[in-house]
Amino acid sequence: MQTVQENGSSTTASKEHVLYCFDILVGHYNGDDSPQPLFDDAFCPLFVTWNKASRQGDIRLRGCIGTLEPRQLHTALRDYALTSALRDRRFSPVTLKELASLHCTVSLLHNFTEAASWQDWQAGRHGLILDFNDPETGAHRSATFLPEVAKHEGWSQQQTIDALIRKAGFNGLVTRELREAVSLTRYESTAHSLTYAEYETHKASLSAAAAPLPVQGEGLVVVQA
Repeated sequence: MQTVQENGSSTTASKEHVLYCFDILVGHYNGDDSPQPLFDDAFCPLFVTWNKASRQGDIRLRGCIGTLEPRQLHTALRDYALTSALRDRRFSPVTLKELASLHCTVSLLHNFTEAASWQDWQAGRHGLILDFNDPETGAHRSATFLPEVAKHEGWSQQQTIDALIRKAGFNGLVTRELREAVSLTRYESTAHSLTYAEYETHKASLSAAAAPLPVQGEGLVVVQA
């Protein structure tokens, strides 16, 4: 799994990016055309993540898909907002009735560097791209975790690498030799998240701000004493 992203300045994930993803998903259900993005069209790798909150407050993943290759932000967010919600093969498509329970996170990736070893990274700071040749079949395998995954799961570095090897599709015994043979690229990201309730509040405030002011005297009831 390769990326051509160069190190250097990065675009910061913002509320506008997440609002746009919600706009795209809501528009999909309503049959509306895609709205005009209200943010700069940067060029970067990205991921869109949809989570769902249960009535008990538990958060579970409903879809997470993106690209490690830089893409134009306007088209990429539009594409991956829907792809991650509707076409993540690990899950059934997100339905309209789930909308009110959704949380959306946009992650914009930057600062890709080759790790010196499988332990050369920090949980919560670095995302990981792992590449290796399957010791049983010789097939090339690859997988990635975003920076927040290891910290959210409470994994050690070894548990994280082992889980990433499993995610890549290897079902054999994960040995010390296999861990030391992997090629690891680490990266950083900026992320912004919103709930559907926060999205609705923002849309309501925009509607209120756009409403015309009443004409002076209009709607007033005059009571004479």
